[in-house]
Parts: sequence; C-alpha cells; structure tokens
Amino acid sequence: MSSSTIQDKQPRREPSAPIVQFMQGVGKATGGTLLGITMLTSSVVAGGLVGLAISFRNLPDVRVLRSYIPTETSYIYDIQGKHLASLHGEANREVVPLDKISPELKRAVLAIEDSHFYLHQGINPNSVGRALKANWEKGNVVEGGSTITMQLVKNLFLSRKRTMSRKIAEAVLAIRLEQIFKKDQILEMYLNQVYWGHNNYGVQTASESYFNKKAADLNLAEAAMLAGMIQAPEDYSLFGNYKQAKQRQTQVLGRMRELGWITEQERAAAVKQEIKRGQLTSWQTSELPYITEAVVAELNERFGRDAVLKGGMRIQTTIDYKFQRMAEQKVSRWHRRLQGYGLYNNQIALVSVDPRTHFVKAMVGGVSYDKSQFNRAIQSRRQPGSAFKPFVYYAAFATGKYSPYSTVYDTPVSYRDGGGYYSPRNYGGGYSGAMSIRQALMVSANVPAVKLGRAVGLDKVIEICRTIGFKSPIEPVISLPLGAIGVTPLEMAGGYATFASNGWYSPPTVIVRVTDSSGNVLLDNTPKRRLVLDPWASASLTSVLQGVVTGGTGKNAQIGRPAAGKTGTTSSEKDVWFVGYVPQLSTAVWIGKDNNRSLGGGVTGGEYAAPIWRDFMSSAMSGVPVNYFPSPNKFPRPR
Repeated sequence: MSSSTIQDKQPRREPSAPIVQFMQGVGKATGGTLLGITMLTSSVVAGGLVGLAISFRNLPDVRVLRSYIPTETSYIYDIQGKHLASLHGEANREVVPLDKISPELKRAVLAIEDSHFYLHQGINPNSVGRALKANWEKGNVVEGGSTITMQLVKNLFLSRKRTMSRKIAEAVLAIRLEQIFKKDQILEMYLNQVYWGHNNYGVQTASESYFNKKAADLNLAEAAMLAGMIQAPEDYSLFGNYKQAKQRQTQVLGRMRELGWITEQERAAAVKQEIKRGQLTSWQTSELPYITEAVVAELNERFGRDAVLKGGMRIQTTIDYKFQRMAEQKVSRWHRRLQGYGLYNNQIALVSVDPRTHFVKAMVGGVSYDKSQFNRAIQSRRQPGSAFKPFVYYAAFATGKYSPYSTVYDTPVSYRDGGGYYSPRNYGGGYSGAMSIRQALMVSANVPAVKLGRAVGLDKVIEICRTIGFKSPIEPVISLPLGAIGVTPLEMAGGYATFASNGWYSPPTVIVRVTDSSGNVLLDNTPKRRLVLDPWASASLTSVLQGVVTGGTGKNAQIGRPAAGKTGTTSSEKDVWFVGYVPQLSTAVWIGKDNNRSLGGGVTGGEYAAPIWRDFMSSAMSGVPVNYFPSPNKFPRPR
C-alpha cells in the first residue's frame, strides 16, 4: 500500500510540529500583529491544507532517492593515470562523498542558503513567513524562502515555475525527505546536484573548473565565492563577471561572520585574498582524440551510449600518452615529407598492438584530427593488397602439407569468375616459373598466392581471419589472396600480432579496465590469451616474413633487430601498406586518399609505407631489449 493511501485513511490530526512552527514564523515575519497573524494563518491553513491534501496524492515518492544515482561524467585516462578526456551529456558531474568536500565550503553554503539547516525539519518557518509576506504584498511569487532540502526536491522532482502550488509541493516533499534521510545525506545529495554554471553540476566539477582543485582542497575565499554562485551561477561566474562574483563573495563572508562561524580576521583575509582562476573543463577537447573515439566506440558497444555519458565511469586505456604523441608526430612528419615527394592529399593511419597482451599501444587515425575527425585506423576499410597474403600462407602451413620450402608455380592461370574469367597478374608483369613459398612471398608474387588460396580453400582462410579478430565483411572471391577486400589497420595490426605471439590471441582492445565512481569493476580486460593458431605454422610464417624484410620487398623496414613483415600495394596504387612486427610490437602503416584515388604511378608499400614503419619502430623499440622469434624446429609439424 502506498504512503498516500495510508494518509487518506488516517483520521484528521492537529497540525504537526513543522506546521505550528510555520505559523509562528509567519506571525514573527509580519511583525506579530493580530490581524497579520489571523489573515495569513487563515489563508495558510485553508489553502495550505487543501494543497497538502492534493499534494499527498500526486507528488513523487521521495523514497526513490534511496537508490537514486545522479548522472555523472565519465573520465578516460592513459595507462599511467594521466587524464585524457571527460565524457558527459548535458551534465558534467563527478559525485563525491560529503567527507571529501571542504568544511569551509559546507559552512559557506549553509550560511548563505540555509543557516538553520541542522535545526529545521525540512522547512524554515521564519524564512517561509518572510517570503509569504513579500509575495502577499507583491501579489506574485517574488521570494522563495526555500531551505536546502526544498531546493533539492525542487531540482530533482519539480518544475521551475514560480507558483504557490509549487512552493507547497516543495514543503511537503522536503518534510517527507527529512523523515527518511539524515541531514548529512541530504547535504551530500544537494552539493552533488547543484548547478554551478558553465555546464558544471556538483561541487567537484565546479571546484576543478573554477579553481583547478578538488572540492576537498577549497580554502575559505574560494568556498565563499563558490557558495555565492548558487543563486545565479552565470551572473556570478568568475570567468564572465568577476567583479560581481567578488561582491557576492563578500556577502557570503559577511553572513558567515554574522553567524559567528568565522572571525573578523578570517573574513578580512578572505576578502583580500587573490583568487587564482582555473579554466573551464566542461567542453575541453580530448588530449588524444583518436584514442578517445576508439574508447567510446568500444564502450558504446558494451554498455550503450547513455551509460558511457552518464554513468561516471573511470576508464584506464592501454595507451601511454608520450608513446602515442610520438606516433602522432611521426605520422605528421611523414605526411609533410610525402608531400615533398609529390604525394598530395594523402592520409596516413598507424596502429600498434602488443602481441603479448593484444593491447593497442598507439593509434593514429589520420594526419590531423583538427582537419578531419574520421578515424581511419578503425573506421576505414581499405584493400590490404599483398599484405593479406600471409593469412593465405599460414593457412597452407597449418594443413601440414606445405612448408616454406614447398614448390609453387608462378605460371599463367585463369579461373571462371561469374560470366567471365579471372587471370591473376604479378605486379610489373611477367612470370617466374617454379619457386619456393619463401621466395614467392619475399618477392610478393601474386599468381602463387591465388593458386595456394584455391588449394587450401578460401573459406578456410576466412575462418582463420575470423579466429584472430577480423570483423570486416570478407567474401571468398578468387582475388581474396591478393587482398581484394576491405579491412582496417587495427585488424591488420591485430592479425599480425597473433603471428608475432606464435599463435596466442586475445581480442585487441584500447581499454585495460573500467570502474564506476565508487571503484566497482565494470570491465576487466586482463588478457585471456588462447592458443588459436598452430605454433609450427606460425613460426614458419614468421621465418618467411623475416626474409621479406632482410631481402625482399620490405628491405626498407630493417631496424637492426629481428623483424618480420609484408608490403601491400593495391591495383592503381590506391592503397599502400607495410605491416610488420617484432616479438614485442606489431604495427600496421597505411597510406591512401580518402577519395580512393591513385596515389600515383610507382608508389608502393615497400618504398613509401615501409620507411614510416621503420622510423616509428626504431623510436618505439629504442632501449627495449632485442628478442628473437622461435624457430619452427621447436614445434611439431601439423599432420
């Protein structure tokens, strides 16, 4: 049975203590005249009780606040704990417990908003009496007389319309609220709910925005200034109306002195103190926007957009800020260099994945986020060309029927394709006849790759790609071994990372861990590695791809330590790639144009993408010990 039903069935009672106090306050506020008391008391009792009766039936149930969770800003950090971005909808808010709020601020707010907060039961009769007198004289609601409890219920449950019925509803709900919550709980809710201007909701975000410090660290001068803003936050903003904000601060400090809550010396010192203003944080852009976009995309998929913008999440990413900045600088520098080579309007994407964890360590979605917010690292599906061939050769090795020394034939061939025929050609034309798989991959011969794909089965190749994280649509077209499908740089870097780990896989991610604002774990991406590829086949492929770097099309990717990789150049030079790895890091580099036009004749992955990979990896691996890839001889060959 609802509380309103219980109230309806109870016998009529004498006015409660709050109502009696209320009437006494009215008399005190009107000067104590008999006529004033009689008129106002009669109107209050007659109109008020009717309003109360109606309100008890229709007002919200304040008990819902027992499980109420305010909308709260989510925060993104790098792997070292550096703040990267804040995510929020309309309300930028960080909830903090009452004991994490400066005592000075609590006193300042109580002094100017509700100095009798710890004495009344939800309404302050004297304040309401003064407000009623003023409203009676003006014939309109010109003064509120609201307590902090009344302000809280108004903000949470009621409209902003200034009417007598709303004031009565405030009073009823305030009394109800005080019956089920302790004073400290109400004050905590209030301070976390208040709007402080410039899209700052709650004391923590307001403190950080206006003073660049936590709410717990506010001094008396700052606390008084913040408390003074509650009445009209935009009018008393430090950023727009500092003079008015200072005047309002003086009023708050005066009220605190009047109440005896501070000494005259403290008041005078706070008035004179210079306020060091912070900077608005509500609409700050991300420190690493490409990373933020990738994080949001992953979170939205798992939790939904509303939970991300309002759930107060604390997101630790896999990214080190300095490492990411280095990657962005490399991409920017090479973009300028490529323009010097005559490659205009080009874009570059770069993604690095740690093979040991499959954590993304760097992600650059373009040459300038300011000019284009399109994240090509995860949003753009481009043809990988010959950089896709390793997936075909791995599939062959995994059957146990082929090894790096097996013979394949680079000779003319045609396949029926729909109503016609498909005849694969090598880059530059010509055929080389019989050759080993190792040689075929080193020189990036096309025909052997197509023949081998047909031999092992294109569906098997696609199955392997799915196993190691590819989500892009992949069809078993005859030209699939030559990369005639669209994939993302992240998929390529993640796929090669599984080769680098010798077959061990965990889903690539930019997120290490997500908690709520109370520290409860919502997502834990601790790597859960599984052996998904055959170790011998993986090691054999790596051995061949090392040859690509030491003596094949990827010679420009040599970095003075064991490295494996593959170039990729699509027809008409629309996309060029180099994807490669060392045991500790896998990196994909893509160059192309957003309009999918040719980069120019003679532009290849080996000549243009491989040097970018080399430059980045040389810096990335600086100071990192040299590790070696395992020999295929350590593993049994599949049967």
